[in-house]
Amino acid sequence: QVQLVESGGGLVQAGGSLRLSCAASGTIFSINAMGWYRQAPGKQRELVARITSGGRTNYVDSVKGRFTISRDGAKNAVYLQMNSLKPEDTAVYYCNADVTYYSGGLDTDTYWGQGTQVTVAS
Repeated sequence: QVQLVESGGGLVQAGGSLRLSCAASGTIFSINAMGWYRQAPGKQRELVARITSGGRTNYVDSVKGRFTISRDGAKNAVYLQMNSLKPEDTAVYYCNADVTYYSGGLDTDTYWGQGTQVTVAS
């Protein structure tokens, strides 16, 4: 019923910037928290940043001051502006959203995007 589609990954030199985008579509009633996770090879998936429907944000310590999460409620979208990128930021980045959707009545579930590769070259 709901799909998340990410874009904006790629290859960048250390110190550079990228902006990730994620748009949700489907039979959406409302979107609660949205976030970005990442998974590097051989490592567990970790939370990078999260934003509530009220705009409250939280970040993993390693990206504080470099990454900014934002959302556009009208577009059901979430963004991650990544500045001062480091090689250790290299990972597949996944969009995540807690969505209340129509399914006869209303149901809530957590959805994931397909992932977008971010590679930071040293």
